[in-house]
Order: sequence, then C-alpha cells, then structure tokens
Amino acid sequence: MPNTIRLHRVLSAPPERVYRAFLDPLALAKWLPPEGFVCKVLEHDARVGSGYKMEFVAFASGQLHAFGGRYLELEPGVRIRYSDHFEDAGLPGEMVTSIVLQALDCGTDLSITQEGIPDAIPPENCYLGWQQSLNQLARLVEADAGV
Repeated sequence: MPNTIRLHRVLSAPPERVYRAFLDPLALAKWLPPEGFVCKVLEHDARVGSGYKMEFVAFASGQLHAFGGRYLELEPGVRIRYSDHFEDAGLPGEMVTSIVLQALDCGTDLSITQEGIPDAIPPENCYLGWQQSLNQLARLVEADAGV
C-alpha cells in the first residue's frame, strides 16, 4: 500500500515568498532537488489543471529521474496541491502533495503532506530528500539580497 509522509517547518520568510518558490521554475530548479542532484524544468505552467515536467539528474552518476504532474489547487500565499507521477514503470501510481502556508509573526508555518508514495520508495528516503530540499528552500526564501 502506498505511503504518506508529513513534514513541518517554520521559515523566516513571508508566505507569499514561500508560495512563489514552489511555483517559480527557476526557484524550483535551485531548491527542490535533494543534495547531489540537479534539476531540469522541462515544462511548467502554474495554473490549476495545467502542469509541469522535471528531471532530477544525479550529478555523480548521471542517473535520471523524470516526473511530472498537474496543479490541482492554487490559493496564493495559502495552499498548493499537485499530483506527481514518475516516468519509471517501477514507480507506479500517482502521488498528491499538499502544501499549506500559514502566516506567523516570524514568517511562515509550512506543512507538507505527500500521499501515494510508491511502495518501492522507503518513507525514510522521502523524509531525507525532503529535509535536504527544505534546507535549500530555507536558504533561498530566508535570504534578503536587498536588490
């Protein structure tokens, strides 16, 4: 049976900036791939019903992980819901990821739920990858370049 994981993080950045980082293809390519991977955003249309296609490439080995999905719900600064599926036949099914943003005095409360993770992917691997990605997200959205 597919797995579900839940993550939580508080970021010292406003919800609008965090929201934008989840939808801007340049930002996604910077923060989303776990450590040791680079990201190619092949298609991206951040509108409900539209979708995206990306590839994570392991820098050391060149191994490719292609995936894509559709945006199911977009509420600016508050909520994002999207589907995800891998192009690898060994990773069947569709995942649904829900991102909830809540404004705090110090920034944003970020909650993520990812459902339908293929059985072939151990949940601890998902947690590790997301933790690495969220560290990179924090560095991106918490930085104030002042430009």
